[in-house]
Amino acid sequence: MSIESMLIAVASGLLLTLLYLHLRLGRSLTRKALPSKPDHYPSISVIRPIKGLDAGAEDNIHAALHNGYPGENETIFVFDNRSEPALPLVEQAIDTLKRQSSADNFRVIFSGQPPEGRTGKLNAMIAGMRHAKGELIVFADSDIRPDTKALTRLVETLLSSPGAGSAFAPVVVEEKPRTTGDAGYALLLNALYGPEAATESNANRGELPFIMGQFMVLTREAISAIGGLECAAGQLVDDMYLGAKVKEAGFRNMVSPHPVPIVQYGISLGEFWGTYVRWLTFSRSGLPGTSFKLRPYIRGLVFWLGLVEAIVAVSQGLWLAAGLSALAPIGVNMSNNRLHRKIGGARLSLRHRWISFGLLSLAPAVLLRIFSKREITWRGRSYQLNRASRLAAEPDNNTPPPVAETLDRAKGHESSRVA
Repeated sequence: MSIESMLIAVASGLLLTLLYLHLRLGRSLTRKALPSKPDHYPSISVIRPIKGLDAGAEDNIHAALHNGYPGENETIFVFDNRSEPALPLVEQAIDTLKRQSSADNFRVIFSGQPPEGRTGKLNAMIAGMRHAKGELIVFADSDIRPDTKALTRLVETLLSSPGAGSAFAPVVVEEKPRTTGDAGYALLLNALYGPEAATESNANRGELPFIMGQFMVLTREAISAIGGLECAAGQLVDDMYLGAKVKEAGFRNMVSPHPVPIVQYGISLGEFWGTYVRWLTFSRSGLPGTSFKLRPYIRGLVFWLGLVEAIVAVSQGLWLAAGLSALAPIGVNMSNNRLHRKIGGARLSLRHRWISFGLLSLAPAVLLRIFSKREITWRGRSYQLNRASRLAAEPDNNTPPPVAETLDRAKGHESSRVA
């Protein structure tokens, strides 16, 4: 067999592999059936840690205060301290709502700085949990903007799934990207993660072996069975680890059919680089096993084999083989753009339709960064990591519980209590 024939055969195999993966991932993004409605909606506590000032923070806070849940519910906003920039927005929104009605189910607490071996998010979750009164515990990131049905659908998914200990909502970037960084972020979530999660969930009847924790609900029974939220100390990706422990304890992690928008815009290239590093770092330590990672690896392999083969063919003057090989990386780029649209993302402008090509081209550099400098910055905090991309600092199990201060806007005073 000649070199050209061999290159053409390999390129053809790459294109067939890409077509198969694209069709399979696309089929997973069809509309899912809604869960059944329970006879009774249990009480819930929604714990919403906030660190820094998110894009569209005011609208995100408004969505948190108008969740549409038909049962008894409370929302607990958790800040590190009073200097957080989003605190005045939350206080103002709660005050406005309380002037309009007699609602008193919103609180603000301050968790303080996290101890060694614990992320800031996990520390806030633990502090909020100690104040929570609901039968079910919901955790919500500050950069999501759920509509008035999302929380109800989330709880319905949990309650209608026998053996479920948790449920979480898939997230999607819906807004049209404004910057190159925005487009990169949207494609990471909508094209590379979202379809893979949906495909794996479909193959397992709506269940996954981990939790993607932007919007999740857990039963108190499941939290108790895994040893409390504190079991995730030492983990960088605490939500995925909690899901793995829930699965290990014999419960199921279910995926809600109702997606939730994650709001990120105005992202600079530098900020996106940090996000890209974090996401690949999270995937190393957070995603259990290899089944979920296999398809993204294969898509990346199709991209790089096609690209290298095209370069080799051009250097040999084998133009037919070069053109066919080049279709592989181009096809991966087009596939990602289509998956982004099908999952619910806004149409990309012409200047952003090449971004997926750039993402995969940069992947080796990102991996080199991860292995050469075991440190990431996340929400204003720097974390030193070990070889497995987990926190390098050992959890201090002798650290006493933090004192979490409660700001009671309705009564006009502040109080402190052990959280």
